[in-house]
Amino acid sequence: MDINNYLDSTYLKTAEQAGLDFEENKKIVTAFIDEAITNRFKLVMIRPDHVALAKEMIVQARSKLTIGTVIGFPEGTSSLADKLTEAQKAVDDGADDLDFVCNYRAFIDGDLETVKAEILQGTHLGLSHHKIVKWIIETAALTDKQIIQICSMIKNIVLTNFPEEMYQQVFVKSSTGFYRTENNLPNGATIPAIIMMLENASPLSVKAAGGVRTYDEAVEMIKLGVKRIGTSSAKAIASGQESGSHY
Repeated sequence: MDINNYLDSTYLKTAEQAGLDFEENKKIVTAFIDEAITNRFKLVMIRPDHVALAKEMIVQARSKLTIGTVIGFPEGTSSLADKLTEAQKAVDDGADDLDFVCNYRAFIDGDLETVKAEILQGTHLGLSHHKIVKWIIETAALTDKQIIQICSMIKNIVLTNFPEEMYQQVFVKSSTGFYRTENNLPNGATIPAIIMMLENASPLSVKAAGGVRTYDEAVEMIKLGVKRIGTSSAKAIASGQESGSHY
């Protein structure tokens, strides 16, 4: 198994979150992109303001590494207009994958029209530019019933509005990795959550993100059926080591 082809090597801390200034944090991002190029990971997942940098480095290295970025991150509560503007800028800068944070709080509150509108329009923007679109549902914030409902809703919107050949370009993704759970409970890719996502999002793909830290855990996720794994520990996973990272 070429596990590297499943790994979205992820660094999503802002300078403030990392306790650094912008240039210091940019150096970390640059090293992360270089690591992803060197190790031939599937994708590097970074904040929107670093997409242009990644594109420049990948072109210079003549690498096949793809670029992913996050939209409406990490809360998902920004307006549809803001999400679409952010997504278009990411596309213009060279992003290949757009990982939208679904407005799961609106979903929990029963405001389904808001959620349906952003899924439809965000997916349309991405697919119309031949990009891969992923919807982060933040499983740790949802009940099992809500996980099933939101996966089914995303699936039904895609199946109703887009041609069959595009289904595999849309993913449901488990977590931002930034959600704070009570009592330090798992905040992302648990086996039960991933199984529910796979069962209720199919034929859409599933990305496991948040908490996959070892090679064995990654292999288990792949055997379940996930197509991508989002992790800040891609190098450790690929080399068979265990990471202390929580994402």
